[in-house]
Amino acid sequence: MKNRKRYTFLITHFLLLIIYMGMPAITKAQDSSHIRISLLTCTPGEELYSTFGHSAVRVTDSLSKTDIVFSYGNFPSYEDGFYLKFIRGKLLYYIDYEDFQDFVNDYQTDDRGITEQVLNLTALEKINIDEALLENIKPENKFYKYDFFFDNCTTRNRDIIINNDTAHIFFTPAMPAGTTFRQAIHLYLDRNNKAWSKLGIDLMLGKPCDAVMTTAQSQFLPDNLMVTFDSCKSSTPLVLSKKDLYPYTAIQSSFSLFTPNFIFWTLLLIIIVLSFSPAAFARNFLLGFDGMLFFLTGFFGLVFIFMWTCTDHTLCQDNFNLLWAWPTHIIMALFVRSKNELVKKYFGLTAIALALLLAVWFFLPQQMNNALLPVILLLIYRSTARCITPTNTL
Repeated sequence: MKNRKRYTFLITHFLLLIIYMGMPAITKAQDSSHIRISLLTCTPGEELYSTFGHSAVRVTDSLSKTDIVFSYGNFPSYEDGFYLKFIRGKLLYYIDYEDFQDFVNDYQTDDRGITEQVLNLTALEKINIDEALLENIKPENKFYKYDFFFDNCTTRNRDIIINNDTAHIFFTPAMPAGTTFRQAIHLYLDRNNKAWSKLGIDLMLGKPCDAVMTTAQSQFLPDNLMVTFDSCKSSTPLVLSKKDLYPYTAIQSSFSLFTPNFIFWTLLLIIIVLSFSPAAFARNFLLGFDGMLFFLTGFFGLVFIFMWTCTDHTLCQDNFNLLWAWPTHIIMALFVRSKNELVKKYFGLTAIALALLLAVWFFLPQQMNNALLPVILLLIYRSTARCITPTNTL
């Protein structure tokens, strides 16, 4: 039934477009396109992929009695090799469309707000946008290479509107001057209490994420595009009207101690206390812990190198987290029990290098996640223990 409605919609639209294109030019000037174009901006959801909100384009045709929402940013989770393609940055996203009421029902189910901005466009501009969307949903055109910052569901909507709008070209920045990409996404992660997601993102995204955004670049976030559309005008405003189609009140998340900061500082304290214990179980535990600590640190270093060199994620390049996550640690983890002088010198060098890193922590070209500070201190502490303390006593 749903497929039949889709096919009917496509056929009707193409026929109407053919008829319209054959009308005299004066008819176009009077806006007899019967089309209304709106930008829909949806509030963030609970899942990480929806934390930053969503944008879509609504096309309402009073002649064909259709009300369709075109939405970029869909991904085929059923596809073979989905996770590998996603990790390597080779997963293709696509545009899809659905009835407006179905779209609203989906977001109401998830209790996510929807704001509509009806755009002030000429008849020809509306027709061109409609045609462009219909062209994009063709099977041979619907898939595209996704980029979170530069080619996502919001930037695609902006481009298809602005490229077909000849009158409105001025934008007011939606964020303070000097805001970086990382700072922009931190606002949403902090607001939604996603401390672990914030840590994971900060671990994977390298120095390019700390570039200062231009006004156009900041529009990768749905809220920013909505704000800039509100301010976009020349002789006339771009937005004719604005309405909350499904307003909602955000529910404040309850306070939780289960954050990276709390967990890592607590872990550091426990290890320090255990290191002063004369009990045999404490010494054995610390040996096993040191092996695991340096193995995991080295493993993360290899992951950072892989994301930098073996994927299409350009924002994972130049990752300064490699200053503390040395890939060589994965090998040295096997020698935490060794009394060899070279091994001790290695751990001594590690302690000195990490101490220097702490000294310049807040001056690095890449903004580091402060939840890593107790991890760095832990690495320094255990490196020093491996360097100066005989293995049979600690």
